[in-house]
Amino acid sequence: MSGKVFLVGAGPGAPDLITLRAAGALRIADVVVYDFLASPEILKFAPPAAERIYAGKRGGGGERAAEQSEINRILIEQARAGKRVVRLKGGDPFIFGRGGEECEALRAAGIDYEIIPGVTSAIAAPAFAGIPLTHRERGSFVVFATGHQDAARDGESSVPWEMLAQAANGRGTIVMLMATARMKEIFARMAAAGMPPQTPAAAIQWGATAAQRTVFGALETLADEAARAGIGAPAVIVVGECAALGRELAWIERMPLFGRRILVTRAAEHAGEFAARLRALGAEAIEFATIASAPPSSHDALDRAIAEIETFDWIIFTSAQGVARFFARMRERGRDIRAMSRAALAAIGPATAARLGEYALTVAATPREYRAEALIEAIGAARIAGARILIPRAETAREVLPETLRRLGAREVVVAPAYRTIRPDPDESERIAAMLEDGAIDLAAFTSSSTVENFVAIVGAAAARRTKAAVIGPITAATARAHGLEIAVEAAQYTIDGLTEAIAGWCAEAPRR
Repeated sequence: MSGKVFLVGAGPGAPDLITLRAAGALRIADVVVYDFLASPEILKFAPPAAERIYAGKRGGGGERAAEQSEINRILIEQARAGKRVVRLKGGDPFIFGRGGEECEALRAAGIDYEIIPGVTSAIAAPAFAGIPLTHRERGSFVVFATGHQDAARDGESSVPWEMLAQAANGRGTIVMLMATARMKEIFARMAAAGMPPQTPAAAIQWGATAAQRTVFGALETLADEAARAGIGAPAVIVVGECAALGRELAWIERMPLFGRRILVTRAAEHAGEFAARLRALGAEAIEFATIASAPPSSHDALDRAIAEIETFDWIIFTSAQGVARFFARMRERGRDIRAMSRAALAAIGPATAARLGEYALTVAATPREYRAEALIEAIGAARIAGARILIPRAETAREVLPETLRRLGAREVVVAPAYRTIRPDPDESERIAAMLEDGAIDLAAFTSSSTVENFVAIVGAAAARRTKAAVIGPITAATARAHGLEIAVEAAQYTIDGLTEAIAGWCAEAPRR
């Protein structure tokens, strides 16, 4: 039985600009055939087992792209094998993406296909530069054109630049893609056709990414100004009165983390929230999980504790993951949550307390500083003496908490592994290591010692030593220093909010790349 091909627009680069429908198609993909993407993060929507086939090249790059006929063959062959194939293209597949050609080939071969539009850089890049493409007083229409030479026209461009210049003169906006190499020539033809030399123009490179740069000028000056600024592909060129509005309407450059690329090393299930906070402040957040959780080597200790849960005076949770795993095991063992009504609950920090709150449970003790030593102070020595205490936690963790509880007179401290942390094997480890070596990442954010240790093991000691670290607290900081990382940011409050605030403060002072 034949499969199906989804022609999917990946958007301009930022992973949170991909559509929900596109993300849904990627999640069920057996094969992803993709072009150069401004953010490889988008590939993470696909299942780990999905085959990934690189087929495209970066605009202006030197690497060879697959021939269109070869791409068509791959799509047809994979679909005929019964697979769900996502053909992933930067921007929108029908805006200078050869999506139409691929659809023709699929239709001729009798292959079922679906088109999922994407946010084209022709719209996104100007928007991120504060340039509206239409405006009631400055531009009543917009034209998209390619600056790429069409060799099939005997050396002449297939775009009627002179006609566009006359039509757009004072009344519309021209947006050009793949035009940086021929900008001067194109502008000369437009000026010769009667477009005033003072017509506003702008060039936006790497729009909607941390590397975004915008140069403003006029028809007669922009090509030279862009060349002096080193603007190259991929870039979007805007010509028309609307382009001038970018000088006053630019917005993302004013965000506190604009232009910053930050690596988020939290576990995949927790990284999204942190990354979203950083993106909301203008950063490009790269999710690079260096830690994952798995069931403990044995549930025996936890199962014994759950069987006698009525006997505990305190249950101390040291992570939100521990909360989730503990109650999942309670369900599996058929225990009613009301059986733990005798126990008072303690949480290492607000995130752990919030997870308990999801079960409508009230926390009796949360420390001001979110670490084991402070948690003991929050509970109080009087409530520890003679108490039977359960700690459902990671299989490997610091022993400070149980040892101190015993020293303070706890009748019994039961440490029950609820999960274990493991080191994943990220596909993009070589890419991240190369970015660190090149200084392309401003900060790597660490929320535990385990994330640091696994990070070093994954990217290698050399790349790690080139890393500026943002750490959640002194214990993580000590681990990072021991591995040779430079501590640029240390949160005063040991929470994700505190770390985010500390990163923003550092970025306000540190020069951009």
